[in-house]
Amino acid sequence: MSPSTATGRAAGAPAAAPAPRPARPARPGRRRASLAGLWFVLPFAALFAVFLVWPMLAGLWTSFTDRSLASPGADFVGLANWREMLGDSAVWQSLWTTLVFTAISTPPLVAIALAMALLTNRAAAGLGWFLRLSYFAPFLLPVAVVALIWEWMYQPGFGMVNGLLTAAGLAEVAWLTDQNTVLAAIAITTVWWTVGFNFLLYLAALQGIPSYVYEAAALDGAGPWQRFTRITLPLLRRTTGLIVLLQIVASLKLFDQAYIMTNGSGGPGYAARPAIGYIFEAGFTGLRVGYASAISYLLFAVIVAVSLVQFRLFSRKGETA
Repeated sequence: MSPSTATGRAAGAPAAAPAPRPARPARPGRRRASLAGLWFVLPFAALFAVFLVWPMLAGLWTSFTDRSLASPGADFVGLANWREMLGDSAVWQSLWTTLVFTAISTPPLVAIALAMALLTNRAAAGLGWFLRLSYFAPFLLPVAVVALIWEWMYQPGFGMVNGLLTAAGLAEVAWLTDQNTVLAAIAITTVWWTVGFNFLLYLAALQGIPSYVYEAAALDGAGPWQRFTRITLPLLRRTTGLIVLLQIVASLKLFDQAYIMTNGSGGPGYAARPAIGYIFEAGFTGLRVGYASAISYLLFAVIVAVSLVQFRLFSRKGETA
């Protein structure tokens, strides 16, 4: 070792910091790629603005006017429609009907879909194909066809549902003409019609769970129920959250099947008239588009609030899991 090297190490002089590298200028190719991406997004953004953003803003403005289908003009009335809406008992009755329908239809749509997915996932190849087709086929039917099928099935005297009840020694039920059963009848129809979509989501999630996880649990002595509660359900938590969120939003938008199965009357005592049904009546029967717009934004606020609460609850469960 040379004396100069020893002297430098003994002095402990700090090493000189490397000079910072100069920033590279942006490449023209990257700029062109960014601009190309914007051009690809532009058509969707334009359609999104024209067919969603603009109608939402126009509907919000309409709620502050007295716009009517009976007259071409519209005057600004401020919060008059909103004050009338808050004092309208029919608004709150229809909103309550929508919430009750959501409460009675969402749990079976989740539980039955999970049961069908578990059965299909464990079935043989040929039987599994048949079950997939059978479970998902009703979802492909138009709502008018579904409503008419079940309206005939609910008919007293010759309907299949009441026929099964009488065969079992029970009395017939006036499913669509009794205000205590009409909403439940529509909920049963909705479950049969739409459960296939939730079934596919659960089936795809189940097929994504590795088989070695169950094999390891079986080697450790876990039974079928323990494997279901300790492995399957926790791994399906995110899928369940998605299905519940989608189902709540879809149930809050109830209209088509209720309108067709009650012939547009909302059922006896308006027991099956949802919020969108009353919006339809106010806007297209009463011709009061401004008032209907105010009610629609009340429903929109309810849907957003319920979705945020549900999303928050599942987010907390995911953090603690």
